[in-house]
Amino acid sequence: MESSSIPKNEKDIKSKDELKNLKSDYFLKNIIDYLKAKKSLQIFKYNKKLQKRLNLNVNNYKEYSEIYSSIEIDLIPIPNTNGTFINIPENEKEYFHIYYNERKDEIKNNKLFENNKVSKIKIIIDYQVKSFELLFNNCNIIESISFKKFYRININNMSKMFSGCSSLKELNLSNFNTNNVTNMALMFEGCSSLTKLNLSNFNTNNVTTMESMFEGCSSLQYLNISNFNTHNVENMIYMFGKCSSLKELNLSSFNTHNVRFMYSMFSKCSSLKELNISNFNTEHLWNISWMFNSCSSLKELNLPNINTNKLTSCCNVFTGCSKELIMKIKSLNKFKEDAF
Repeated sequence: MESSSIPKNEKDIKSKDELKNLKSDYFLKNIIDYLKAKKSLQIFKYNKKLQKRLNLNVNNYKEYSEIYSSIEIDLIPIPNTNGTFINIPENEKEYFHIYYNERKDEIKNNKLFENNKVSKIKIIIDYQVKSFELLFNNCNIIESISFKKFYRININNMSKMFSGCSSLKELNLSNFNTNNVTNMALMFEGCSSLTKLNLSNFNTNNVTTMESMFEGCSSLQYLNISNFNTHNVENMIYMFGKCSSLKELNLSSFNTHNVRFMYSMFSKCSSLKELNISNFNTEHLWNISWMFNSCSSLKELNLPNINTNKLTSCCNVFTGCSKELIMKIKSLNKFKEDAF
């Protein structure tokens, strides 16, 4: 990078002599601010000449890149369709950069029309954006979403992020960073065309609600949530409701000590054959009504030692389950008649 690439008249960018006595992190922020404005943040990491010229220690590059670098997403729309493909808050339009196909020019709108003939959409989201709430909500013209880059850790809300993406068949979240996310309510609700979802890389340490997170994912046959840490989650209402194609579910990592609500948690999971929730801590549970409603294929249910006396609502827990399962549960003498 030539010296002329660094602005001489920027009030925040000092001369080399002036910088000698400044802390490196102060200057590092200034130069990164400049590079991210030019969408060239990566050049700082790889340009040794620039590092030497500025006399900088770049050991904390990763820390800064996680804060300042943008998120990059590829979308594939259904051919010859029209509609919204991403929801951009009015006050954040300038932080979203959209490109069609292989074009380098930015497109300012977030809608497609039938005559656009767009086969691929590339979206880059700047670091100022902290919430992904409703980002793709009801964007039902998208078949595939792939997160190519996701270095940042400042995203805190993913509520309804993919909700209503009924045409979505492929979702690549292998680069996802959820370290500071607290809200995942309805995140994948209504993704009725998804057949598999691998979330094994998700960090859910700070999540407090997973209400309806997968509700209505009616085609989902494979769901990997084996690494979920749910020790801060309080709400699991309808979490897997209407996942009617799901035959198995590994919940061995779940810590439910703080969960208050499991109302309809597995309601209408009609293909689920067995379920082991013996690790569930039900000490603070208030409501489990309709929890296994219409789980008609469920033959084996390994329950925790639930103290139903502490529950404020425990009705219709097993309504619609097989007679075989109901007989087994009744023999445990844990539930009153209204649970069946």
